[in-house]
Amino acid sequence: MNGSMAAEGSDGNRLPLMLVPGTLCDARLWSPQIEALGHEVDTYVPRLGASDDMDALARDLLDQAPWPRFNLAGLSMGGILAMSMVSQASERIERLALFNTNPFAEVEERRIQRAADIHQAEEMGLERYAREVLAPLYPAQGQEPSPEHTELVVKMARGQGLETFRRQSLALRDRADASQWLGSVRQPTLVLCGDGDRLCPVSRHTWLADHIPDAQLVVLEGVGHLSTLQAPLAVNHALMQWLRRPTGEDAAPAKASS
Repeated sequence: MNGSMAAEGSDGNRLPLMLVPGTLCDARLWSPQIEALGHEVDTYVPRLGASDDMDALARDLLDQAPWPRFNLAGLSMGGILAMSMVSQASERIERLALFNTNPFAEVEERRIQRAADIHQAEEMGLERYAREVLAPLYPAQGQEPSPEHTELVVKMARGQGLETFRRQSLALRDRADASQWLGSVRQPTLVLCGDGDRLCPVSRHTWLADHIPDAQLVVLEGVGHLSTLQAPLAVNHALMQWLRRPTGEDAAPAKASS
């Protein structure tokens, strides 16, 4: 944990913030946010379990959380996990932030491709796969991956390992469709993406913002899939504004975009 604000504060802004990383990622995905927000709020990045079931992974994150109620943000697979956590224990989540993610179940073509992805990673070795296949997918359309971000992607993948990649891929392949129940979300919600995200396009995020009652959409120009690293100042600003939004009876729906 970082920061000094009490998790039990009566003010909703004082509740801690769980930051859930994406596929093959760890706390380093959120390092700019941990550093910037540490003086405002306690931050916590959970370890992702070894299950190949998305709902079981989400239950494990809920079990890990050391507080009864908290703010929740997730990127990519982390966003999918965050949605599952809300579906299972909405009463524990004060605010919700969904970054570069996808509310829908896997389409059949992508379900089939998951097996090929796992096989390719096994054949190439995970580090080479992360460098040559994954890292080039993360910058915005028309951009090349930066050496710094490529090396970080490789290091995070190395730390997670091939078996984790296999299980996470299966969990993503078989995940439930969250789109059917998101209209019942009552948490003030930040929906954020880059306009150049090749994996989770803007259209999925406009859908989220349109269907979650108290959602605000932020689209970052020239940003790809790893928004927390590619546009840290803009992401930090959006998170701070979201943390300061009122909840409960004082909250008003915020159908805004920027």
